Amino acid sequence: MTDLSKYSGHHTSELAAKNAKRRNASQTRLKLYGIGAITLSALALISLLWTVLGNATGAIREHYVTLPVTLEQSIDAEATNDPKVIGKTDFAKLAKNSLKKHFPMVKNRKAKKQLYDVVSGGAAFELRTLVQENPELIGTTIDYRFLASDISDLYLKGEYGTLVEQEHNKALEVSASSKDTVTLNVSPDVFASVVGEIQNELRKRASRLDAKAVQENNGVRVFTERMNAATDEAVKADAKAQVDARKIKRDGFIAEAEELRRIAEQPNYEGKLDKFMPSVLVRIGAGWVKLTEIAAAGSTAKVILPISDQTTIAADDWALYVNSSPEVARKTSDNQIVWLESLRADDRISSNFNWRFFSSGDSREPELAGIWGALVGSVLTMFVTFFLAFPIGVLSAIYLEEFAPKNKLTDFVEVNINNLAAVPSIVFGLLGLAVFLNVFGVPRSAPLAGGIVLALMSLPTIIIASRAAIRAVPPSIRDAALGLGASKLQTSFHHVLPLAMPGVLTGSIIAMAQALGETAPLIMIGMVAFIVDIPASITDSASVLPVQVFRWADFPERAFEAKTAAAICVLLVFLVVMNLIAIVLRKRFERRW
Repeated sequence: MTDLSKYSGHHTSELAAKNAKRRNASQTRLKLYGIGAITLSALALISLLWTVLGNATGAIREHYVTLPVTLEQSIDAEATNDPKVIGKTDFAKLAKNSLKKHFPMVKNRKAKKQLYDVVSGGAAFELRTLVQENPELIGTTIDYRFLASDISDLYLKGEYGTLVEQEHNKALEVSASSKDTVTLNVSPDVFASVVGEIQNELRKRASRLDAKAVQENNGVRVFTERMNAATDEAVKADAKAQVDARKIKRDGFIAEAEELRRIAEQPNYEGKLDKFMPSVLVRIGAGWVKLTEIAAAGSTAKVILPISDQTTIAADDWALYVNSSPEVARKTSDNQIVWLESLRADDRISSNFNWRFFSSGDSREPELAGIWGALVGSVLTMFVTFFLAFPIGVLSAIYLEEFAPKNKLTDFVEVNINNLAAVPSIVFGLLGLAVFLNVFGVPRSAPLAGGIVLALMSLPTIIIASRAAIRAVPPSIRDAALGLGASKLQTSFHHVLPLAMPGVLTGSIIAMAQALGETAPLIMIGMVAFIVDIPASITDSASVLPVQVFRWADFPERAFEAKTAAAICVLLVFLVVMNLIAIVLRKRFERRW
């Protein structure tokens, strides 16, 4: 018998204690690494969701402008009530006339264009539809809710700055300078907050000029080095010319920045207010003016909405507003802001939940764009994908697992299936473009083409998951079925497949969820095209949700940012629901052996 007494002290020695302490420390560090990794992942996910959901809130509501519209009898002079006859009327002109009638003081061409842009260009088509469906409205004047344009909607949501009222308790003296301008005389301390905003903007402009001066100075340094290193006289002369030109620009930026800082440090600013400065608007009764110059002797303002003929305005009858966002930095002009604020004061601005986003198709106008067309396209594409990939994938898995002989050919097939699961999705798009569209003539941009391509991409995942589920069925089930006289085909389809179905469905739904989020292969087969109509079949032109997100994210209009985020939220909901279905199916039908 072995004498173990000589080893008894090893477990209680100082060395053993150090080893145990080191192992415990390593285990603790591993736990901390895991907790840190999970925490960072959770923070990244929360940050992503917070950003997307925060941007998506801008698409929840839409604004309307209510204006009286006179529907002349000439729309349907013979009272035919025929939608085609009614549709020939220029309803866009009716919308413009309503705006002009409400703001008759707008005369010049540029201002009229801004006025017409207060409401959406698509609102006229909706008005036409309303009259076609209700011809009895012809010959009457109705209050119609025009959909606000994207820039009006963004301003009303606070995206282009907000008018902040400045407190005061002073009377205002108004004198007419010309037809479109007035002079405002008021105590200088009233403009103190306005001057502060202007000075802050001047300092910001000076900082931007400093940055430009630094860039030009870097250019001077680089071209100086190039000039000193040049041996060719022509190259040296070009470099010297660049040095001189950049020095002039640098010195100009520095001088301009110093001048702006000098003006900003003055206790009382006097001078013109350009489009790079905060907008200063004054409401006098129901009229509005825009401050264009501040001066101690009297500030000059441009009339936007007519003011009363009074020369002395009581403190309660006028208000001073500042929009810290300069006019050049936003799409909504000061004129449009005044018109919108006037409409809001008249209770002609309203908002409601944006059902249009979920019920309409795509549009070039952000306020009219919706996801219904892309949503239907996604459903049709997934329909084709599932009914191609699921039966082929499951039958392939059954054959490879239950019937295929184990030889080099089947090993080669298995290796290639595993490799196909890692092939970039764009390759499947190229395959679809080269074979299905160009050879077999499948309709371009159709859910049929997209479904076939995504089915090919999903097949490896479904086959691998199905084989794993089939392999997990105990051999005793097969032996019992075969022992009772069932054929191998009956054993596979009557016993093995039903028991493996939870795993098969789980893998298939995960593959479908992956296919739902794909963009690259669908872009290759033309599903990135601008499609307004809602697809009715798998051969109609359509888009899908991921491609819709891709397209909207590339549009320059700011209003599409909220639409893009909202579409991402809808896509995430679909993906979460599909994964929840996979979890529920697995829990519901899971068998423990």
